[in-house]
Amino acid sequence: MRFTQATVRHTARPDEPPGAGATPQQARERAHPSPSYSAPSGAGGPFGGEDLLDGFLSEDPAAVDADVAGAVGATLARLLATRVDDARALDPLFARDVAERVADFTLRGGRRLRPRLLWWSLRACGGGDPAQVRAALRAAAALELLQTCALVHDDVMDAAATRRGRPALHAAVAAQYGDGAPATARRLGESAAVLAGDLALAWADDTVTELLADGADLPPGAARRAHEVWRTTRTEMVAGQYLDVQGQATARHTVARAVRAACLKSALYTVERPLELGAVLAGAEASVARALCRAGRCAGLAFQLRDDLDDLFADPGVTGKPSGGDVREGKPTYLMALTRARAVGTGDRHALEVLDAAVGRADLTGAGLDRVREVVVATGARDAVETRITRLSRRAMRHVALAELPQPRAAAALRDLLGEISGPRDGAAPVHRPAHAPSPPAGAAAAASSLPVAVAEVAR
Repeated sequence: MRFTQATVRHTARPDEPPGAGATPQQARERAHPSPSYSAPSGAGGPFGGEDLLDGFLSEDPAAVDADVAGAVGATLARLLATRVDDARALDPLFARDVAERVADFTLRGGRRLRPRLLWWSLRACGGGDPAQVRAALRAAAALELLQTCALVHDDVMDAAATRRGRPALHAAVAAQYGDGAPATARRLGESAAVLAGDLALAWADDTVTELLADGADLPPGAARRAHEVWRTTRTEMVAGQYLDVQGQATARHTVARAVRAACLKSALYTVERPLELGAVLAGAEASVARALCRAGRCAGLAFQLRDDLDDLFADPGVTGKPSGGDVREGKPTYLMALTRARAVGTGDRHALEVLDAAVGRADLTGAGLDRVREVVVATGARDAVETRITRLSRRAMRHVALAELPQPRAAAALRDLLGEISGPRDGAAPVHRPAHAPSPPAGAAAAASSLPVAVAEVAR
């Protein structure tokens, strides 16, 4: 969402020589292995060898500055090796089918966006002593495990077959047991994924609990404030996901509801709370944390609005997912809600007919998707969202400036990261430009100007 990956190796069970006396079940397990792994070590590893890894584990802030994603990956590898060992001692089958898959999914990661936001917030606020580095890396690891929980569950709810170019966890388990009845294997895969997400959440909570237990050397009140942010983050994540699936199921695509879901799922969970957590662990003043929260909310909303546009207009080769997935799934995005609101406001019956015929249609053709693009452009929704993204990005930078962060170099890195989040994706220039978009009906501009500015209201 690209990724830092721990050393991975496929292993046979220690009590079973390869190829000897394999039962049919064991043969199926070898055909669909669950990855095991070891913590990164040794020269030439994915984090640059023992010296760099030792720097991460010795709580050197300069080493983390040089490669935040690598530092978090190393922390996760050590943490997850222990968790998987515990699971293996509890039951080898559970460890192989569930725990090892959770660990592998988390270690392969994405861009480590949330950990990078947390880290540069901490550094920009002046944090960097050993206790703060240790706490920040643990908190970052917990955020990645929380993201694993969210994505694994999301794939089940969306019936998504792949994730990050590989089979989704529920699909991998179903394939492992695919020699039986397909419906039974599918159900087992879905059940295993629900439990895997629960396990990731439990490991995330365990990690935060350990962080708080060791928080005596943090700034006064930091441990308590960090716990409050963590508790809020978990609930907001679930609430945002529910608004998303409820809107998809009921086809309630109002602008206000779309903005609220985007705020909870992306602005708060992905950007604002990681920034707040970094500021809290650094012992920043409440006014500084509030300014960073405002910056994060603006950048996070811009991030989600850009994602909405990219899903419909950007090159699938760059985004890594089929174009128009949100339209086919009936996702209640801000872009589609705004398009519909503008069509209603101007009495554009053609646009409404196109949307009614296309949104939520899994079998929507490429030509049908082109008609949706034409309507989004013709109503002015695309330009309006682009304008809103630009304004939100600028507002995010103003809030960072108002925070008066004490570490200029780290503050610059934080601004760059927020710009990366809220700006155009690298290489994701739009490739779908409708050549014959219908002209907007008379009065469209006036009606558009009267629509509520919902994004500005939640980003204030």
